[in-house]
Amino acid sequence: MDRALSRKLARQVAWGRVGIGAAAVAAPTLMARPWIGAAADVPASRLLARTMGGRDLALGFGALRGLALSDQEARPWVALGGMADTVDALATMLAFASLPRRSRWGILAVTVGAALVSTRLAVSLDQPALQRTIGPEDTSAPF
Repeated sequence: MDRALSRKLARQVAWGRVGIGAAAVAAPTLMARPWIGAAADVPASRLLARTMGGRDLALGFGALRGLALSDQEARPWVALGGMADTVDALATMLAFASLPRRSRWGILAVTVGAALVSTRLAVSLDQPALQRTIGPEDTSAPF
């Protein structure tokens, strides 16, 4: 994936994360209902949805700030977003049987897809610098 496309996609993912985070903070029941069904109405579920929204806001704005500075600054933020998405996907798999039948496959697809995309983008950001650091021509590597 070329640098321009990686940066463009990373920016879109970051803005999507900001949007989802803001929606979860503002309307936690609306955002949680497809994921956990009627349990979204419970005050504790709204609390958790808001905290996840805050997480996504922080990761999204961090990635946007990093992208404004350099790929090197953005890469950890994008990678951490991928890590958060991976945990979401694993948690969804663990609870899969108890999730609403109508939405569980969609939620699983979104969480796995987000994890794969964010992780791939993190790897592709700052790729030339990575190749300079660990490329085959690097004789300073200890291995």
